[in-house]
Amino acid sequence: MAKAIESGSIFENTKKLFHHALKHVKLSEDALKILEKPKSVLEVGIPVRMDDGRLEVFTGYRVHHNDLLGPTKGGIRYHPAVTLDEIKSLAFLMMMKCAVVGIPFGGAKGGITVDPKHLSRKELERLSRAYIRAIYEFIGPDVDIPAPDVYTNEMIMGWMADEYNKISRKLTPAVITGKPVSLGGSLGRDDATARGAYYILKEYAKKKKLDEKKLTVAVQGFGNAGFHIAKLLHADGYRIVGLSDSQGGIYTKNGRLDPDSIMKVKQHKGKLEGVYCVGTVCDIIDHKKISNEEVLELPVDILIPAAIENQITGRNAGKIKATLICEIANGPATPEADEFLRNKKTIIPDILANAGGVTVSYFEWVQNRAGNYWTLERVHKKLKEFMVNAFNGVTSLAEEKKIDLRTAAYAYASGRLLRAIEAKGTTEYFRE
Repeated sequence: MAKAIESGSIFENTKKLFHHALKHVKLSEDALKILEKPKSVLEVGIPVRMDDGRLEVFTGYRVHHNDLLGPTKGGIRYHPAVTLDEIKSLAFLMMMKCAVVGIPFGGAKGGITVDPKHLSRKELERLSRAYIRAIYEFIGPDVDIPAPDVYTNEMIMGWMADEYNKISRKLTPAVITGKPVSLGGSLGRDDATARGAYYILKEYAKKKKLDEKKLTVAVQGFGNAGFHIAKLLHADGYRIVGLSDSQGGIYTKNGRLDPDSIMKVKQHKGKLEGVYCVGTVCDIIDHKKISNEEVLELPVDILIPAAIENQITGRNAGKIKATLICEIANGPATPEADEFLRNKKTIIPDILANAGGVTVSYFEWVQNRAGNYWTLERVHKKLKEFMVNAFNGVTSLAEEKKIDLRTAAYAYASGRLLRAIEAKGTTEYFRE
């Protein structure tokens, strides 16, 4: 999927959203200087012996934006379009995300510029282990805790944790989250990002007194998060009418798409475009083939971007018909698009909507440190508690300041970060 970046770097575009919120926060000059720049940036060459004997050297990154609130936390993505600029942007967003939900982590992110679909399973394992060897001194349970992201999963996290253990010569389960449950992973991590957004949407519907069974939904990005949010909402009676992935999408005007059935077909055929239900897999429903971009423009109540960043731009923002946008993807809207949509639509921003993933990663880290593992019921209960508290904090600030939810979320997070900075002393303190 091509990225539609309008102008400037992704990192600079991300900071524009932050700067817009600053007028609602009394941020000191010290705080601004600290929050503006990443604390540490690492770029590594990763040599991997391929199955045919060739040596390939891949480029990997890990960025710590800051550790004001605790050790840094952030996923690792494998994608051919990964750049340092993108990783810096995502580390910044992770800082804000952790601050919004109130977990004791700073922001980090990592990635490798690679198309994992072109690697064998053995090559993928060699690459993953080599990446950990390259960044070993940059991570640790008290320093920086990686997790899965785009095109990485629990098996890859298991390889990475195992490699770290081999190097350190001791078992350190808390070094990486998103691991298989059998290797110290947490129950509930598989759908955590989607479930966090689900709890947010349920609170929004309750607050606005909406009839949930009449609400129509379109989801762009039918990967892990997109599938699970569609599944959770479908089970509650929401009408899922549009779904897409990078290959294309489907839309039914009068019916209800069944996410479980569609995922079975996608896994069988390898793409979502033009397929819905055949034979005994599910019932036939009239549907229309659409593009991945067209799903953003469907006449629905709720649009859920769950793909990659910069999909909503100045070129298509005016075509969006949904009244509510819930951002499960990181940075799905460019600053230009956000400025256009801010006062026309309600946007539940990414740093709030998709924070369920890092929240359950925090739970996994806590369980690993304590050696005491939680039931799925407890994970869900605690996740709902964190997400609802964050939603109420952000919406209360938005109502008090009469500002949009994105601005309020950045201001809410910045307030927590500011207090951590001021606790160490500012220019005003040292001038006295």
